[in-house]
Amino acid sequence: MPEWLSAAFKADADFKPDVLIIRLSVAFLLGIAVAAVYCLTYRSPEPLSHSFLSTLVLLCLLIAIVTQVIGENTARAFSLVGALAIIRFRTVVQDTRDTAFVIFAVVIGMAVGAGFLQLSLIGFGVTALAAFVVRPGPVATNANSPDWTLMVRLGVGSAPDEKLSAIFRQHLDDVCLMATATGRQGAALDLTYRVRFRSGSTPTALVGELNHIEGVHNVELRRQ
Repeated sequence: MPEWLSAAFKADADFKPDVLIIRLSVAFLLGIAVAAVYCLTYRSPEPLSHSFLSTLVLLCLLIAIVTQVIGENTARAFSLVGALAIIRFRTVVQDTRDTAFVIFAVVIGMAVGAGFLQLSLIGFGVTALAAFVVRPGPVATNANSPDWTLMVRLGVGSAPDEKLSAIFRQHLDDVCLMATATGRQGAALDLTYRVRFRSGSTPTALVGELNHIEGVHNVELRRQ
């Protein structure tokens, strides 16, 4: 390596590639194990999110790398905390249990990155056992439930009552606005309704007509 390049990366002098490869491999395997525990203990009626499983694996790897970067340097630790604080999760977590698994993946990755193999294995085993013991029971879904949850995203400037009321009267017997929020950094309005269909109307017809309204960005309909 040229002297000018090696001088710019003096921190590489203490770098041990073989150690890093072993630790990252272990972090990857334990990340897969954390995702597997999540799958085996999942009881929500909502479909399993494969992107969340990938996130758990990647978190283990990334936190292991971050721990290697920090090492025993306190100043570097505070700098990285400040840098990582810029990143904020804007996705709404529907189940607080998902948050626990995110922390699970972070802690395992941190332990492996710091070189605590036995601690990470024991911690994984105990936490996985606890996840199985306290896992939720089977969720009974009522296929005949008349109530649905309708989520509509409208562009700012659109009048929800004017744009949606006619279609609601045509397809729905009951409409109740449950929540409102802004989306896309304030550029859209998210509306959540509890709805009940009229006899002869179908979810497909409602969603199709709502999607054709000017200003509607997204429509999502779920059975309660």
